[in-house]
Amino acid sequence: MPEQVHERWPDQEHEQGREGRGPLRTIGLAEVYNPSMVPTLHPGDQLVVKYGAAVRPGDVIVLKHPFRQDLLIVKRAVERRTGGWWVQGDNPYVANDSREFGTVPDELVVARAWLRVRPPRDVRRSVTGVLSWAVSAVRPVRPLRPARGTKAARR
Repeated sequence: MPEQVHERWPDQEHEQGREGRGPLRTIGLAEVYNPSMVPTLHPGDQLVVKYGAAVRPGDVIVLKHPFRQDLLIVKRAVERRTGGWWVQGDNPYVANDSREFGTVPDELVVARAWLRVRPPRDVRRSVTGVLSWAVSAVRPVRPLRPARGTKAARR
């Protein structure tokens, strides 16, 4: 099953509502449902995403599935290729990515992930437990940059 992401705003309502929201019009939330991005993202993780942000190799992005454009998926943008982005999940055992469907056209890229928020799981009901969860739960989604000397790094 594809890595599924659920936006907090339905696509059409969100598109219409973005114009009048000031600086927040480009920020949204998405929820990860499947394990294709493990260990970076886990099912249940929330993503704070930025719509219309520039994508670079290594970024985690939300995109429309090329064969089911009503389905949003989250993948890592590996490199630019003719026709769009080559995307892959971080989990090597899940291959629902460009290895199956090829490059993804730019117009299918919806947003770039900015922050990951893990839901509270087994949080002790103490100040220390809540603080410990808060420190580990909210993290920037860091891009994986290509190593120096690789083909993607020279672009």
